[in-house]
Order: sequence, then structure tokens, then C-alpha cells
Amino acid sequence: MTISLQYYHVTVNDPEEALAFYRDALGLDVLNDVSSGGHRWVTLGSADQPGTEIVLSDPHAGRSKADGDTMQELLTKGVLPMIVFNTDDLDRTFEQVRASGAEVLQEPIDQPWGPKDAAFRDPSGNMVRILQAQPQGQSA
Repeated sequence: MTISLQYYHVTVNDPEEALAFYRDALGLDVLNDVSSGGHRWVTLGSADQPGTEIVLSDPHAGRSKADGDTMQELLTKGVLPMIVFNTDDLDRTFEQVRASGAEVLQEPIDQPWGPKDAAFRDPSGNMVRILQAQPQGQSA
């Protein structure tokens, strides 16, 4: 049996505002954009490298009012799960994202457990980490 992750939902205050970060700063491609009932779901990924995709949507999209209100509260607190991206050139990716005006949480550093990583907040306050694995046989 084979199993893999298809997509991951990222709750954002405003999908259009989030596109400036995920599409323009990170360089992801918009693969699908669906509106329904006043809400919007934007799927992003890499057209060149199919694989895991992310779906941006607002807290109330597809949820009851009570559940959406709870998601909004968690988003406002900044306690929703982080998303982690992998890159082959962290320094270049970091500078590209920083140049977009994104809030830097951590500049690139070598972690004792192996990867070199950095962290940002997206426009909604979600933590986004970007890592670059160390070459095989090399430790931090």
C-alpha cells in the first residue's frame, strides 16, 4: 500500500492577501481558485513538481458559524499548526520572502537536529518554516 499527503488546508483571514505571500513571495503556482457562498478556496502548489498542495481558505469557509468563530479566534492567537516548506536554497528563498515584507521570526540557522531553517509569519499570523536539508553525511 502507498499513501501520501495530497493537500493541507491553511486558514487565513483573507485568501487574496495571503496570495501575496504564498504565490508572490514563496513562488507557488495557483492551481485552482473556487468561490462559493461568499467564501474562497485557493489551491497552490508547483506546476513543475506535482505533489503536496496547500489550500487557503477563511475561517468560516465550509464550517458552521460557531466553528468558524473558533477557528478565527485560534488564527488571531497565532496558535494554528505551522506549515513547513523544503527548499534547495534557503538563503535565496529567505531573501526573496524577506524582500516581500513578510514578518521574519527566525533568520536561517543550522539546527542541531540536521536542517538549516528559517521562519516567517504569513499575513494572517500563521507560522511558516522553510528548511533546507543538510547533504547526506554532513551534520550541522
